[in-house]
Amino acid sequence: MKDPASALLTLDEAVALRAELKKQKRTLVVTNGCFDLLHMGHASYLYEAAKQGDELWVLINSDASVSALKGPTRPLVPQVPRAYMLGALESVSKVIVFDSPRCDRELAALEPDVYVKAGDYTLESLDAGERAALLKGNSKIVFMPFVEGFSTTNIVEKIRKSLQ
Repeated sequence: MKDPASALLTLDEAVALRAELKKQKRTLVVTNGCFDLLHMGHASYLYEAAKQGDELWVLINSDASVSALKGPTRPLVPQVPRAYMLGALESVSKVIVFDSPRCDRELAALEPDVYVKAGDYTLESLDAGERAALLKGNSKIVFMPFVEGFSTTNIVEKIRKSLQ
C-alpha cells in the first residue's frame, strides 16, 4: 500500500523522475486541475486517464492559484490535503502543486507522453500556453468523456441552499 504523502513531488523532483521514466520507456500521462472537493466525477475521470499510460501524474493548482481562478471563497480544501487525497487514489502515481493560474511551465518541463482533460474541454478551449507547451513536447492530447451531474461548483451550491 502506498503512502499518499509520498506521491507529492516538487517540480524539480518530478523532472528528475520523468527522466527515469523516459529511460525505462514508461508512458507518462498528465492532467491538471483544482480538484477542490474530490468527487465521483474526479475519481472516474482519473481512473480512465490512468488507463492511457504507465503512470498518471496530477498537476494541481495551489491555493493562491485556485483563488485567482475561482474567487476569494475558494479553495474549500487547502492544497496539501487536496494533494494527499489525490495521492491516496490508486490511479494517481504522483501529484505536483503549481502556483500560477496555468501550468504551461510544468507541462514544458515534464513533456508528458499523454495529456488528458475532461470532455468539457476542446483543443481550442485549452489555454494557449498550455496547448503550445504540449504541442512542442509532442504530447498526445486526449479528451475523456465528461461525467455529468458532478461538479464542485454544483456541490457547493447544493450545500449553500441546504444551509438557508
